[in-house]
Amino acid sequence: MSTRATLGSPVNGDVSWWWRDIGGLPTPRAALPGWIDVDVAIVGAGYTGLWTAYYLKTLQPDLRVAVLEQRFAGFGASGRNGGWLTNSVTGGRARYGRDGGARLQRALNGAVDEVIAVADREGIDADIVKGGEFEIARTPAQLARLRAHVAAEQAWPDLDLEVLDAAEAASRIAVDGVVGGTWHPHCARVHPVKLVRGLAEAVERLGVPIYEGTRVTRIVPGRAITEHGDVNAAHVIRATEGFTPDLAGEHRTWLPMNSSMIVTEPLPASFWYAVGWSGRETLGDHAHVYMYAQRTDDDRIAFGGRGVPYRYGSRVDTDGATQEQTIASLAHLLRDFFPAASDVPIAHAWAGVLGVPRDWAATVGLDAATGLGWAGGYVGTGVTATNLAGRTLADLVLRRDTDLARLPWVGHRAKKWEPEPLRWTAVTAIYTAYRMADRAESSRSSARTAWPAHVAGWVAGR
Repeated sequence: MSTRATLGSPVNGDVSWWWRDIGGLPTPRAALPGWIDVDVAIVGAGYTGLWTAYYLKTLQPDLRVAVLEQRFAGFGASGRNGGWLTNSVTGGRARYGRDGGARLQRALNGAVDEVIAVADREGIDADIVKGGEFEIARTPAQLARLRAHVAAEQAWPDLDLEVLDAAEAASRIAVDGVVGGTWHPHCARVHPVKLVRGLAEAVERLGVPIYEGTRVTRIVPGRAITEHGDVNAAHVIRATEGFTPDLAGEHRTWLPMNSSMIVTEPLPASFWYAVGWSGRETLGDHAHVYMYAQRTDDDRIAFGGRGVPYRYGSRVDTDGATQEQTIASLAHLLRDFFPAASDVPIAHAWAGVLGVPRDWAATVGLDAATGLGWAGGYVGTGVTATNLAGRTLADLVLRRDTDLARLPWVGHRAKKWEPEPLRWTAVTAIYTAYRMADRAESSRSSARTAWPAHVAGWVAGR
């Protein structure tokens, strides 16, 4: 059920505007009819689960694969994200060493193009434009961090990063107060729901059933236990990302971090003439509580940020509604970036959850002894990483000795998050400190990062 908010009464919730844009929430697929036997059971019908099913059936068409989904395909982060198909290495490359980090980076660069190629091959029109990723600085401290980021990035191959001064950055997208920026080509803007809907249909064409309205309560070796009966399988793959804490025994595995978005009504041609953004680049910044945005195919701005980061007890939402204060905060920041958009109404607001491991590093793996596999912990960079994870899981399940199966994130495990109330206290303190740092940096001319950010980084373990 949607609710009404302020700021022109945008729709708040209903999963996301991306679903509303294609006509509303989907007609549910059938639930699991009862006990079944398959070769591979995949829990979760988001990008990770669907890509895994797609590549398993592509590589071995006679394999019996089933996907189990609590709500409907694309209900979670796959249907709510900012639409950044980008090459980010979650948790950074340095932890994997020079060779491992470089191999993982090249694989993610390739995954961007692989998603685009599959969409073309399968006839998935997801408003994809490979315009690159554009990140800006708007304060002296942000500019100093941008320069440090550039220095660190240029030590690695295959990044193709361009550094832009204030005038060059403004000529790409005229953000108010921009003092510098970077751009790289390994990113595409996508419509998340068009992608996940098309991928689900492609998986079904390959003969994979997607059982919706089927809640998996527990995963054990050889079995996924649901409210409609058990699924027996040699391999069971956990692809539940931010909803992982709902599974028995997984409450502290990954933290479900909230991220919120707003989208404007379509902006007039006069706005785009003044602002630019003709390349459809994705847009981000170097604030501590960073934003992310895209220009949609119908000339809206979809604009996201953190909002209230975490709910006590690893609770997750039901329909994507976000807080009124978050809507107001995001609208204020959007209009600070683009004063010419101040009178344009906000059409929709929503929130989603992403999976955050304790060490902030994504992972994919398969325990050969138990047949249990997993992938996730993308910390918001999953539009691309899920494709790489799905291909990797397919290779692991089929015992293919490939370069993907030897990537350094394979088999990585992080320690569990702290129990409550430490978990809630720490996450709340981290983002309170980051916001304090952003406010301090926006009101002074110093290039030094404000001290609360250093404290937050230490607590977060980043």
